[in-house]
Amino acid sequence: MSEIKNLQPECIWRNFYVLTQVPRPSGHLEKVQQFLLDFAKKVGVEAFKDSANNIVMRKPASPGMENRKTVMLQAHMDMVPQKTPDSTHNFETDPIQTWIDGEWVKTKGTTLGADNGLGIAAIMAVMEDKTLKHGPIEALCTADEETGMYGANDLPTGQMTADILLNLDTEDEGEMIVGSAGGINITGTIEYKPADTEKGDKAVKVTLKGLKGGHSGLEINEGRANANKQMVRFVREAISQCDARLAEWHGGNMRNAIPNSCVVILTVPAENVEALKELTEDWKVYISEDYYGIEEGIEFFAEDVATPATEVPAEIQDNLVDAMIPSIPSKVETSSNLAIVDISDTKAEIKVLARSSSESMKDYVVTTVSSAFSMVGMKVETDGDYTGWNPNPNSEMVALMSKIYKDLFHTDPTVQVCHAGLECSIILSKYPQLDIVSFGPTIRSPHTAGERAHIPSVPKFWQFLTKTLEEIPEKSGK
Repeated sequence: MSEIKNLQPECIWRNFYVLTQVPRPSGHLEKVQQFLLDFAKKVGVEAFKDSANNIVMRKPASPGMENRKTVMLQAHMDMVPQKTPDSTHNFETDPIQTWIDGEWVKTKGTTLGADNGLGIAAIMAVMEDKTLKHGPIEALCTADEETGMYGANDLPTGQMTADILLNLDTEDEGEMIVGSAGGINITGTIEYKPADTEKGDKAVKVTLKGLKGGHSGLEINEGRANANKQMVRFVREAISQCDARLAEWHGGNMRNAIPNSCVVILTVPAENVEALKELTEDWKVYISEDYYGIEEGIEFFAEDVATPATEVPAEIQDNLVDAMIPSIPSKVETSSNLAIVDISDTKAEIKVLARSSSESMKDYVVTTVSSAFSMVGMKVETDGDYTGWNPNPNSEMVALMSKIYKDLFHTDPTVQVCHAGLECSIILSKYPQLDIVSFGPTIRSPHTAGERAHIPSVPKFWQFLTKTLEEIPEKSGK
């Protein structure tokens, strides 16, 4: 089995391989930050960690190209830590295990981190290469994009000097993204006194897993099952038909990933245990039929567990289940992702990520979801609000890069906006002079253990990037 560091272009795959050996899940970036600072020192470029925990690098222009506009290359350091149920991988300590399967680089039971590791690897390749032709370059390696775009949100104004931003965080080679949706996190929480479990009741753990999951921006409109939403359907029936009571609920672990698994613990009268298990079997059939042709690995089963001493009070339980019912139809413009549900006998927390390219529709989702939470007594908070990135019809870079792509590959690139949230809009709000284009190699199923990178797309991405750097226009008036 060949190692990925032997793939072409060697400069990107070698750097990406080294990056896979450095743990970098969102929220735990100390190791990768030091790794990038050490790398910059080794290759002789300026680098520092800013007040927002981003790593900034600066490389001077090639001789004779000092009058070109300054380019900011931007990618995020963190990766989504998703894994299969049977994986023992520890994202805070273990390297990612990569392997080559035909035209794809894959992993063993975890996310690959090509989102956005290939972007970081490309930045490293540019910084170390003494033969490339380019004007002044600064790199912005942002922190914790996947959990709240914190590095971009806290990016100091006045720190960056670029005229052009090339964001390297898209997933289809041949696409140039020139606009993206805005987003906001909605969190509902409520605390309560636990209720005593009825004497003689039994407990059953119901598990839903094996769903595809996926990126809640890129794949939200593909009809994939959301584990939390499917479990809501089942729990409502269990309460109605089997006198079930809710003791625990745990589903999803990332705000921007469609949850692929969910576990609940229900208590029922002893005489209803078998009926609950039969209902579980029925619902496996229902969900499988509803998602036929989309979800092929559904597992939905019940098993006996120790009966807890306490559970969620009945009125709170019913309200929580009702609060999770409202949803916004997933489409390219507007979506809501019931991302994380954590319910114990004393506290419940529900997290939703809403996205829209329309600010009014984004506000509508916030109002709808917040109203549902508020009606059942939950405290509602929002954070991480970011506006959409509107296309610039007069973009010099879009015109230039479209021509470069066609000259290189004899076909036009696809120029479009995307539903996924990109850091571009936040950076643009701080540096409004920027002319922005986002592009990257082909990646499939980011935010899932099925994440994979398309090997043939990477040489084209690298060729496009380096040719663009070579053709950056001169500063006006020079």
